[in-house]
Amino acid sequence: MANLDTFVTRREPLPESLFVSPEILDRDSRFVGYIFRASTPEQARTAHTHLKRVMHAKEPASHEIAAWRCMVLKPGKTGLGGEDDFVVVEGSEDDGESWAGGRVLKIMKAEAVMDAVVVVSRWYGGIMLGPIRFTHMEDCAREVCRSFRVKDELEDTLTTLLTLDDILADLRATLEKTKVSSNAANSQLSTTESKIPRRSVQDYSSIREKLDVAKAKRLVVARESAIKNVKVLISKAQGAAAQAPGK
Repeated sequence: MANLDTFVTRREPLPESLFVSPEILDRDSRFVGYIFRASTPEQARTAHTHLKRVMHAKEPASHEIAAWRCMVLKPGKTGLGGEDDFVVVEGSEDDGESWAGGRVLKIMKAEAVMDAVVVVSRWYGGIMLGPIRFTHMEDCAREVCRSFRVKDELEDTLTTLLTLDDILADLRATLEKTKVSSNAANSQLSTTESKIPRRSVQDYSSIREKLDVAKAKRLVVARESAIKNVKVLISKAQGAAAQAPGK
């Protein structure tokens, strides 16, 4: 059977869920949470529709409850004015399950998740669950929100780490050049006769795969310490170079 995706000509990549919660099964009803990035309410609705009509086309859920929070520019603003140029736009969709969207949105607020849409899918099993169904929805939403928040924290930490890697590489190159200059002055050799080590790019893919924020933070501390040590060595090497014969 054809679904919506069959008839859509796409210019942008399809929405992709970043995390999926473990399934909760209660008296033949199933609950699963999903989270997508969404920087606008339009993107949130697109992800919601894609999950409902494409990802679940072969096994439609009874309800696809959604909530989103997006930081968007205020009309007429450029973003250069700081936080006052932005406003948080929130929304939710019950999809036939009264008050459910608001409960998912409440979890997003509690977990401080922004620029994302959370969808909790429920497949009704034929037995009325009562209020416990809301607990299951909230648990699914909380699971993906926390994973999303950890991922964002990790990416911020890795950005800092990569910046420190660049600083450290530049400082080590400076240290080697200073040593070469000092040696050249002592041996009357050209500084071009010595080779500066080539910069290597660190691979942090395993940290990303494991969402290992703790390890990333330890590496940040280690890089900061290494930078301080190399700065001390540069100072000493520059002092030695200044005292070399012919200076």
